[in-house]
Amino acid sequence: MFKTGIGFDIHKFKKGRKFILGGIEIPYYKGLIGHSDGDVLIHSISDAILGALGKPDIGYYFPNTDQKIKGIDSIKILEKVLEFLKEEGYKIVNIDNVIICEKPKILPYTDKIKANLSDIIGIEKEKIGLKSKTTEGIDKGDFCACLSLILIEGLL
Repeated sequence: MFKTGIGFDIHKFKKGRKFILGGIEIPYYKGLIGHSDGDVLIHSISDAILGALGKPDIGYYFPNTDQKIKGIDSIKILEKVLEFLKEEGYKIVNIDNVIICEKPKILPYTDKIKANLSDIIGIEKEKIGLKSKTTEGIDKGDFCACLSLILIEGLL
């Protein structure tokens, strides 16, 4: 059995924070605001997996009111979601992601991000699509967003 899921996340930039995307620190003078490290790519992928499984979003499992997880590394969120996937008897077939970010340019980091996601998730890099788009100057560009689509397959 195959299932699909869609994930989305968006965070504003703020000076004094690290910019983490796909578990990789990208050099930039601002980072994303969030209760966690603000990694919109990992949040979006996590929500896509949860959606495919018919479960609530990551805010249900990792609420921003829980001070014990303030500043959590988003990789830990993804690892927990991957446990749900395994418990339900599914594996990831492929993931496609679109990052929307005016600055900085994401393209130079794409291979490194895909390699890191491949290691975390346990699938080949070729099964991870990662594209970056700008808003063509429509706005101030003070945010980063991600849209993810996932296909999972039952192992039974």
